[in-house]
Amino acid sequence: VSDAENWFCECPKLYSGKLCQFATCDENPCGNGATCFPKSRRDAVCLCPYGRSGILCSDAINISQPSFSGTDVFGYTSFLAYSTIPNITFYYEFRLKFQLANLHSALQDNLIFFTGQKGQGLNGDDFLELGLRNGRVVYSYNLGSGTATIISKPLDLTLNIHVIHLGRYLQKGWLKVDDQKNKTVTSPGRLVGLNVFSQFYLGGYREYTPELLPKGSRFKNGFQGCIFDVQVRTSMNQEFKSPGTPEGHPNSGRSVGQCKDSPCSLIKCRNGGKCIEGGSTVYCDCLTGWKGAFCTETVSVCEPEHNPPHLCKQGGTCVPLPNGYTCHCPLGTTGTYCEQG
Repeated sequence: VSDAENWFCECPKLYSGKLCQFATCDENPCGNGATCFPKSRRDAVCLCPYGRSGILCSDAINISQPSFSGTDVFGYTSFLAYSTIPNITFYYEFRLKFQLANLHSALQDNLIFFTGQKGQGLNGDDFLELGLRNGRVVYSYNLGSGTATIISKPLDLTLNIHVIHLGRYLQKGWLKVDDQKNKTVTSPGRLVGLNVFSQFYLGGYREYTPELLPKGSRFKNGFQGCIFDVQVRTSMNQEFKSPGTPEGHPNSGRSVGQCKDSPCSLIKCRNGGKCIEGGSTVYCDCLTGWKGAFCTETVSVCEPEHNPPHLCKQGGTCVPLPNGYTCHCPLGTTGTYCEQG
C-alpha cells in the first residue's frame, strides 16, 4: 500500500514486519525434523515426527502400538510410512487389528493403509488400499485394468478391537472382518499383477491432499485410533512378517503416539488455555490475551494477535501506554490513528 513516499505492506495472517518478512517458523524452534506450523504470529506448533513427542518434539517415545489422530486442524494427517513391500505382485495376505478412537470416527471416511504406483494414485495406476467408510471396512485394488472393491457389513461397534484378514491371488481378492463371513471379488480386465513402488502408508498419508489417492476411493481423513499387529506375507508357505526395513521399523511418520498414552497428561496450560493433542503432537490453545507455549505471556495491546487489533493506519507505529496505546505517525500523516494526510 503506498501513500506518496510512505509505503508499507499489509501483511497476510501469520506474517509481520515492514516487508512481512517475519514468520514464526523462520527461526524453527521445533527439534528432530518436526513439521513447524505457525499457530499465530508469535507462536509455533511442532507436529512431531515418528518416535518423538512434547511441545518441541524433544522427548523420545517408544511406540509398540501406534495411535493415529486423523487430520489435525492444520490439515495434516498423522501417518507412518514403511519401505515398499517386496514381491507383492501376484500374491499377498495382510493381517491387522485396530481400535477406534470413538464411534463417530468409524462413520467417517478414514484411510487405514495405502500403497500405490508412484505414491500417487493417478487414474489407471496400480494401487492397494484399505479404509473405513460409513462404519464399514472398504478394501480396493487396481492391477491396471480396473478397480476391484469389497465392502464389509457394518462393524459391530460394541467390539473393542477389530480384526482384519485380507488377501489376493492374481485377480481374485478376499476380505474377512471380525466374525463376518469371508467376501470375495475378481478384478476386471486382463491384468493379474499389482505393480506398486510407493512406500506402504499406515493410518494416513504424507501429503495434504487426498487427491493423490486413487479416484473413487479417496478417503478424506486419516485414521483415528490405534492400528497394531500389522503383518504381511507374499506367498502361501511364508511366515507373516511386520512391514519395514528393518522389520517393524517405519522410515518416517508424523503425529503418531503410543496407544492409550496422553501427552496432555504431561503438560499444564495456564490461564484458561486448552491442551490439544494429536498422536504425539501436543500444544496449548490460548485464550484471547495470552500467548506462549503454555499461555503464560500476555499479548500486548500493540501486538498483531491482540483482540481487538490496534487502529494505527498508514504505517503508524503502535506504542503501548499504561491504559491503552498511542500511534506514532510517519511523515505526512496525522490524526489519532494517522488516518489523515
